[in-house]
Amino acid sequence: MDKKLENINLLIEIIEKLRSPDGCPWDRDQTHYSLKQNFLEETYEAIDAIDENDMKNLKEELGDVLLQVVLHSQIASEKNDFDIGDVAQVINEKLIRRHPHVFGNAKVSGSDEVLATWDKIKKNEKPERKTKLSGIA
Repeated sequence: MDKKLENINLLIEIIEKLRSPDGCPWDRDQTHYSLKQNFLEETYEAIDAIDENDMKNLKEELGDVLLQVVLHSQIASEKNDFDIGDVAQVINEKLIRRHPHVFGNAKVSGSDEVLATWDKIKKNEKPERKTKLSGIA
């Protein structure tokens, strides 16, 4: 197996273990709601690393963001809502759908046209959103 996939699978197994009955009490107590602040803080720390052009720190902070995604996915899995595979499937489908110039027959002349196409597709998928900030608390 590819080393990248091994590392992702190991992360999923670690989170499953931490949330298990013989795992960590703190991890077992977490909910989507209780983790909201952590998710936000980790995202801001990743953004700060980008602003500082600190690749070593960015690698670590992206790991912390990934931890949040896997942890939320595990919590959802325990409730039979969805799992990390479902999360990956949804984003895979979205990326393919929103890149018709790569995965379809559409032609684009550059980044501006790519963004315009992305926005048009997104607007058709989510017509209830009136602005780019709609849906953001």
